[in-house]
Amino acid sequence: MSKYGIILRAYLIFKNWMIKISDFNYNLPESNVAQYPLENRDESKLLIYKEGKIRHRFFKEISGELEKNSLLISNNTKVIPARIFFKKETGAIIEIFLLDPIHPTSEVVKAMQVRGAVVWKCMIGNLKRWKEGQVLYLKTKGLKIQAKLKNRALRHVELSWQPADKMAVDVIHEIGKIPIPPYMNRDAEEIDRESYQTVYAKNDGAVAAPTAGLHFTQKVFTSLKQKDIQRDFVTLHIGAGTFQPVKEEGDVTNHSMHAEQFVVQKSVLEKLIDFEGKVTVVGTTSMRTLESCFWLGNQIINNNYKGFVSKLEPYDSKEVASYQDSIKALLQFLTENNFQELHASTEIMIIPGYDFKVCNHLITNFHQPQSTLMLLVAAFVGEDWKAIYNYAMKNEFRFLSYGDSSLLSRNG
Repeated sequence: MSKYGIILRAYLIFKNWMIKISDFNYNLPESNVAQYPLENRDESKLLIYKEGKIRHRFFKEISGELEKNSLLISNNTKVIPARIFFKKETGAIIEIFLLDPIHPTSEVVKAMQVRGAVVWKCMIGNLKRWKEGQVLYLKTKGLKIQAKLKNRALRHVELSWQPADKMAVDVIHEIGKIPIPPYMNRDAEEIDRESYQTVYAKNDGAVAAPTAGLHFTQKVFTSLKQKDIQRDFVTLHIGAGTFQPVKEEGDVTNHSMHAEQFVVQKSVLEKLIDFEGKVTVVGTTSMRTLESCFWLGNQIINNNYKGFVSKLEPYDSKEVASYQDSIKALLQFLTENNFQELHASTEIMIIPGYDFKVCNHLITNFHQPQSTLMLLVAAFVGEDWKAIYNYAMKNEFRFLSYGDSSLLSRNG
């Protein structure tokens, strides 16, 4: 193991002995949780944390806080209406929540384009009322849909439809409901179909929104362009695991991280070479994607490419390459294989002690107590996360998905 690896691993062992998820708790009154978005997205508050100092403005003024000639990376995944309700002849309601495609493909991008039938792993509401092999029916004006419980233990559900030439993504959009977060304590409404998407959402597949991007508007984009701030995108399809609380009190690394699929264009990696030290990411999902790209490049250099970044790989890697070498190795891999985009998956866990490789600034909302996202924020800004959240509370910021925003900069 490299000197870096030995030191970091020893540090994390020591820290994790001390880290308790309860140390990343704070009192979040229900009244501070935003139940609906603001009428104007960019009117949200923006907390700015830089060099240990905290202040705030409005999000529409964010271009004034970003470095000229820098790079802004966002996640352009699109939330699918993943909650589908079927009614049995007995009147019982069965809810199917789409999690991961299984057959004929496990790739989200390809699963959206399947025609006729597809099998998904699901969360199933009222499962006790649904027998394995039993078929449920749903009709709309132009569709006839069947849902068959293929495997009760694995929660595998086959969805099929007529006319069979329709793509799965079109069927899902027609029959499903947007899966707003459970902490909103309300049913999804028609307004959520638009407001729970970023204005640049493009690639269907997420079951939760990259909420840091919800504040952006065309006016904000114009102001960024005037400051020569380049924008580009990655795609990470966010899974339901993003809402899963950390329950491991003794060692947070025992928490189960669900793998999420992502796609990065070759052109984005080329920009990372040119903008080292000047990368701002919009949201924790963009951060996890770019940091995972570094570790994939590191796999290539160490002749161990898997196309997947495991939860603790950053802390277990024996040899760690430089930023430039890692990204260049990934680019060379794409070139040699004649790929224009990288398809991979990650369950990377970013916790205090993580050594950030790519991301210098983070735009993010205010997260749930005792969550992996709180651990990530604490990894990025250190113990100052407490001062940041106290400031937000005192200044009546709105929290969670439809809440206000922050721009955080790393110290050092």
